[in-house]
Amino acid sequence: MPNPGWQRTLWLMVVVQGVMSLAFSISGPFLPLFIIQLGVRPLSRVDVWAGLIASVNFLLAALVSPVWGNIADRVGRQAMVLRSSLAVCAFTALMGLSRNVYQLFAFRALMGAFSGFSAAAIALVGTQVPEDRLGFSLGWMASGQLIGGLVGPLLGGVLADRLHDYRYVFFWTSAMAALGAILCASFVRENFQKPADATRRAAPLWHQLAELGRHPSLLPMFVVVLLAQFAAFGVQPVISLFVRELMHDPRWLATAAGAAFAATGIADLLASPWLGKRSDVLGYRRVLLISLLGAAIFTIPQAFTHSIGEFLALRFGVGMFLGGILPTANALIGRLFAAQQRGQVFGITSSAMFLGMFLGPLSGGLIAARFGFPAVFLTIGACLLFNCLWVWTRVQESPPA
Repeated sequence: MPNPGWQRTLWLMVVVQGVMSLAFSISGPFLPLFIIQLGVRPLSRVDVWAGLIASVNFLLAALVSPVWGNIADRVGRQAMVLRSSLAVCAFTALMGLSRNVYQLFAFRALMGAFSGFSAAAIALVGTQVPEDRLGFSLGWMASGQLIGGLVGPLLGGVLADRLHDYRYVFFWTSAMAALGAILCASFVRENFQKPADATRRAAPLWHQLAELGRHPSLLPMFVVVLLAQFAAFGVQPVISLFVRELMHDPRWLATAAGAAFAATGIADLLASPWLGKRSDVLGYRRVLLISLLGAAIFTIPQAFTHSIGEFLALRFGVGMFLGGILPTANALIGRLFAAQQRGQVFGITSSAMFLGMFLGPLSGGLIAARFGFPAVFLTIGACLLFNCLWVWTRVQESPPA
């Protein structure tokens, strides 16, 4: 049953989602520099440690998301949002207190293991809003996440330059995460009822997962989310280097590379709420198919472009369709599963999301090193087309009878 105050809950959670996404992404610009400050030498070792520290968060989050999702269905999704927010607050502050790279790695890993914010936030919103507003609501949640992801690196770089100490940036980030937790605790009200079937809920987690795994829609949607995030993040390691090949004036290289990232992000920001709202009318599966096909159509030509202007236009086009994939996929998941299962289901599909975020950049870098930059865009385009075909043949719009 939807929460009577669902609109206030939605907008508050969009703000909290933005704050937490900002906290996750704020250390990106200076993380390698902080590793150097911790005494790591030579630069080749810095690259290795930066990659490990940046990715371990996603890997551990993928492993533990189903556990937190299971707990969310038993104790409430708001409690899991608060737990994850406080975990980010605590471990980010500890990262700022790190005395060596091993401590930094350990605190980053623990933050991934105890966070699970995205799954809890999506499950909370997905169980509080009316069923016919799922696409609209999750589209705005995606926008909040994207805004935080765009502002975070910029703010992190500015704070690092202004404060002249990377540790202070971690402390400021910790305070932002605490603010998100306070907002959620003070103003968000969850309409939650504990499951009446206590016996089934008391079964071991692996039994519950096995039972849920027999649902005909779970594996197809797991693959959809995994491939979507693989495609979204697979090109990121090569964009700056590809822009360098296209640029004739190296003085504007950093600006052009930043514009390539920003073009996709701004288009994504514009498209997510609109496509989410349209999916409530046209159907989630149809909009998901359109979004996947459109993203593929704009990705594949990037392998053959020789102009920075063409490349920026294509990146903007990709962003317009990427903005519809994850919100409509999550709304479709919400439609296919009962409300009392959504915490656990979103926990499982969040594992798919984090695996895609982990495997995408790794694969993109390896493909570029072995076959060149065009091969990355062709591979990602093929992945999007396969995902579209997968949705067409394996994903249904309504729960099975």
